Amino acid sequence: MSDQVALTLYIANKNYSSWSMRPWMALKTKDIPFTEHLSPFDESTGHAHFIEFSPTKKVPALKIERAGKDPVTICESLAIIEAVADLFPQAALWPSDPIERAKARAFATEMHGGFFGLRGSCPMNMRRPVKALDLDPYSAAAVVKNVERIEDIWSECLNASGGPFLFGAFGAVDAMFAPVINRFEIYALSDSTVFHAYKSAMKALPSWQAWEAAALEESWIVEEDEA
Repeated sequence: MSDQVALTLYIANKNYSSWSMRPWMALKTKDIPFTEHLSPFDESTGHAHFIEFSPTKKVPALKIERAGKDPVTICESLAIIEAVADLFPQAALWPSDPIERAKARAFATEMHGGFFGLRGSCPMNMRRPVKALDLDPYSAAAVVKNVERIEDIWSECLNASGGPFLFGAFGAVDAMFAPVINRFEIYALSDSTVFHAYKSAMKALPSWQAWEAAALEESWIVEEDEA
């Protein structure tokens, strides 16, 4: 089926858009062909222009075009990755073992729907110099709790798989955690062995380096993400 599919991924600013980064990393790292359409955030209008390509007026959105069928648009990072995994099974975005696959999906879902302390206080920002935040005690405690849980997940997975990624080879769950690497680094949230090992593997990927290089070239500023 994959040779009859055309994909267009709609994303926003590479400097800030962690949700855009996730499916982009999955597609790019696995060499799945797609067309990239970048549309910058526009806080003044509530990103009203996103409605042109996204029924939820959010990014990312993936348009899937198949021979003989009407185009379909899928929103939400994890749903996009799941769709791509089904369309391109040869990419092996999920582990082949059913139990390992279930664990990977559970961790990916936990990332998708949790860690609000970290996400709220420490937005992704590829340009930001490394500097710790001066957070109020409540926010700081929430971030610490999230960091501890994430590092527990990473340790469990890397110890079991042997690395360099969470289930051995790069997969969907790594794409889901990719923006966390930036958050841990730029806000100086961890100096642990597991973080440094996982960061080294992630940042060595050509896909990561391409995303970061493009992000550093952007001139747009989103004030609410300049923590």
